[in-house]
Amino acid sequence: MINKNWQAFVKKPFVIAGPCSAESESQVMETATALSKIEEVKIFRAGIWKPRTRPNSFEGIGLAALDWMKNVYPETGLLTAVEVANAQHVELALKAGINILWLGARTTVNPFYVQEIADALKGTGIPVMVKNPIHPELQLWQGAIERIYNAGIDQIAAIHRGFYTYNKTLFRNNPHWDIAIQLKMWQPDLPIICDPSHITGRRDLIKIVSQKALDLDFQGLMIETHPNPDKALSDAAQQITPKTLKEILADLVYRDIKITNKEFRSQLEELRSEIDKIDENLLEILAHRFEMIEKIGTYKRENNVAILQLERFMEILKTRTEIGAKLNLNEQFVKQLFDQIHQESIQKQTEILSQGININKV
Repeated sequence: MINKNWQAFVKKPFVIAGPCSAESESQVMETATALSKIEEVKIFRAGIWKPRTRPNSFEGIGLAALDWMKNVYPETGLLTAVEVANAQHVELALKAGINILWLGARTTVNPFYVQEIADALKGTGIPVMVKNPIHPELQLWQGAIERIYNAGIDQIAAIHRGFYTYNKTLFRNNPHWDIAIQLKMWQPDLPIICDPSHITGRRDLIKIVSQKALDLDFQGLMIETHPNPDKALSDAAQQITPKTLKEILADLVYRDIKITNKEFRSQLEELRSEIDKIDENLLEILAHRFEMIEKIGTYKRENNVAILQLERFMEILKTRTEIGAKLNLNEQFVKQLFDQIHQESIQKQTEILSQGININKV
């Protein structure tokens, strides 16, 4: 599906950097010039049109800013990338000679928007990056990528920028690393670039999240960079200076995905073999547990007892998390594990209690 030449182009460490918004010609060129001196930075990004949650906020300079972007590549050698949210944006960006386009989270969430952009991209061959949708929905992310691919674009990358959550957390957007991993499993050749700026919303956490992304074998990073972040017209708290970016990149550890050391490989295979045995035991234990569940389901049907016994489930969560804590297991993990087991238990008991019932009459 994905052109592997694009993946080869995205060689680690691969960094996309630039301001959240293009604010002036001098700001664009000052930032691009500084970034061109950082070896890892390959692409200069800047927001031209800024979709804001509420009106009367700074929504980008628009068309005039594209003229400023035209000078970046000739003067610095950095390729340019901008966000597009509709067909007109695509047309204007292509006319201005922008090298790479990306779809933002607010666009990815709506298949109608994505399809409009995909139709405008047909025949262009321009590389496209697709940010994850605002909410943690893997299929929306996959669908946006497929629509772009079906338009004849095979140089595609995904941008992981985290997901909105109602819960108060350390981050502006919850990383949900598992969703990015599932995306990688779905399309192994798809480069995934992490956007720690939008995940954190705070410049002091950018290094931590960047390292996490590299540890998970992400191909690169998109980091918002501004010559004077505190004076930025949008997302000031999450932007850093080019100097800080260089320092962060110098401190990051780039781990080897390939195992070349024979002794290490041998020890690793031995440990993995033990894990395989443990996993087999786990599955056998789960199978035995569900045998008990089926017996309980049959007993409930015979005695006309409801499936859901909330007090019993609350007791299970309480006692199992206490046992897990003594075994140094994460409380949230234990709760999620038994919640999944409980859901499967309800499903099995539902099937048992429904035996002999004509579903068309229900």
